[in-house]
Amino acid sequence: MNKIFSSLLLIISVVLIQLPMVAEVSAAGAEDSEKPKRKTQLVGPSVGKKVGKAFESYSADDIPGALTILLDIDAKKDYDKAYVARFIAVMYATMGDEEANAIKYLKIAVEPDILNEGDHGEAIKLLADLQMQTKAYEEALVNYKAWMDFTGKSDGDTWTKIANAHYALKQLDKMIVPADNAIAAYGDKQNKNPYILKVTSFYENKKYKDAVKTLETVIQIFPEDKTWWTQLGMFYLLVEDYQKGLETLDLAYKQGFLVKESEIKTLASLYSQNAVPYKAALLLEKHIDSGLVPRDDKNLSSLANAWHAAQHIDKAAKYYGELAKMTNLSKHYSKQGMLLKQDEQFKPAIVALSKALELGVKDEGKLHMSIAESHFYLEQYKQAYKAISLAMKDPKTRRSAKGWESFIKDTAQRKKVSI
Repeated sequence: MNKIFSSLLLIISVVLIQLPMVAEVSAAGAEDSEKPKRKTQLVGPSVGKKVGKAFESYSADDIPGALTILLDIDAKKDYDKAYVARFIAVMYATMGDEEANAIKYLKIAVEPDILNEGDHGEAIKLLADLQMQTKAYEEALVNYKAWMDFTGKSDGDTWTKIANAHYALKQLDKMIVPADNAIAAYGDKQNKNPYILKVTSFYENKKYKDAVKTLETVIQIFPEDKTWWTQLGMFYLLVEDYQKGLETLDLAYKQGFLVKESEIKTLASLYSQNAVPYKAALLLEKHIDSGLVPRDDKNLSSLANAWHAAQHIDKAAKYYGELAKMTNLSKHYSKQGMLLKQDEQFKPAIVALSKALELGVKDEGKLHMSIAESHFYLEQYKQAYKAISLAMKDPKTRRSAKGWESFIKDTAQRKKVSI
């Protein structure tokens, strides 16, 4: 689950990069017609000429030149000072890596509250955006609110940034309302970012059921996004709804959305837990063969166990054999031998069981008995008698071995075989 959460955070980390600095806004609250209009002001002639020259430089992509002209302006009137400060701030913001200077001049432009309505609103919005970029989240929240109060407008991007600021401040409970407002503001132009923020808030607050409800909505809106399917499946596991977890991940797999080793192994585990070991075995076999799931001892053990649970004894024995050669562990040779004997492949069973004994096992008597049985069914009575004699030395198998001893002797005698 930590990997899933990490993927959420990775997506969130680029939310601000994806959102434009200035977006179209929609009415929210007071209509423009209800607001008193500001008196339109103009800069003085002297300042206006210099601003005009600065704009010419800016239009020619000479931002440093425009900035030099603007910084040399010695404005006297409050409006002229605010207007020039706003222009300087925009130049710094355009240059990049000059956020501190841009913020400094935007504060100068905004503080007198004297700019024309459009300029003042844009200045507040830009100030908030730059404060978000410089991680001054509390100040950004103040200015986003100021922008909405001043303009009577809001938009999905701004609400998303507000939710993001609360996340950065670890104010998890305060993320939900702005995220919901963002979803409403986007309307038919659906955007995944507010949903990401909601799920993250619920996850970090351990409100897993709320996260599930959100994700159930999201996959209906973004059914083509594989991330949502895998996350929903994993969240079902967190709330212990294993059946829905299986159904969701199974559907995701059929759509080609499961592309990671961990996802394949999780689905295989769910198949096994829900009494569908055959599907677990097929899934693991396919992706071990493809290389997506490493062909290591742990994964081969899971594959062998799945085939065994599915009652495909020959395949289970095959993979236990591969596992035994890989690890040289007696327990895997023992398992392989027992399954081969069960599948009536007596000769290879004897080889595997003998190798297990050679490497050392705790239940020697049990393995000697299985070797004896294998030799018996191959009508190798002398070898069977030798193996059963060894089984009789183990207290745990002595009683059973005695019965077999008599049976082997009687059969050999009847078939006139010397043992």
